[in-house]
Amino acid sequence: MSAMSSSSATKATTTEATLSARDGGYLRQAIDWSRTARERGNRPFGAVIVSAAGDLLAEAYCNTTETADCTGHAETNAVRLASPHVSREVLATSTLYSSGEPCVMCAGAIFWANIGRVVFGIDAVSLRTFRGELAVQRDAELSCRDVFAASPHPIECVGPALLAESRAPHVGFWQV
Repeated sequence: MSAMSSSSATKATTTEATLSARDGGYLRQAIDWSRTARERGNRPFGAVIVSAAGDLLAEAYCNTTETADCTGHAETNAVRLASPHVSREVLATSTLYSSGEPCVMCAGAIFWANIGRVVFGIDAVSLRTFRGELAVQRDAELSCRDVFAASPHPIECVGPALLAESRAPHVGFWQV
C-alpha cells in the first residue's frame, strides 16, 4: 500500500496507489454508492467507513440535489451517520473510503471525527477535468492532504486508487 505525502492541489497525482484486497473491496463499495448518487440525480460521490476490525460503521452517498443541502457530501454524510454512535477511539483506527478525493469541507469533517485513515479513488486534480470551468461545479483547490497535514493527530491518506473504476461515474455527468 502506498501513501502519498502532502502535496499542492494544483499538481496532478500520476501514481496510482496499490491497494490490498480489503481496501480495494471497500473502495469499490464507495464507488458503487457514487453510482447510486448519480442515479438519484446527485453528484456522483460515495463513502464508506470501516473499523479496524472490519465492521461497517457507515455508508453514504452525496445527496445535495435531493436535499438541497450543500453540505450533503458523501464523506460528511457518512461521518454524520457514524460519529454519534461510534467512539472517537474506534474512529481513530477506522478507514473512510471515498470514491473521490475529499474536498476541504469533508477533510475537515474527517479531522473532527478523528478518523485515522482515508483511501480515495479519483483525485481532485483529475476530477477537475470532468467538472470544467463552470463556477457552480468548481471546488476550493486545496488538497485533503494539506488539511490532514495540519492535523495534530496523524491521518493516513492513500490514493488515488482504482482510477478507471472511480472515474467511470463521472463520465458524461458534468456540464463542461
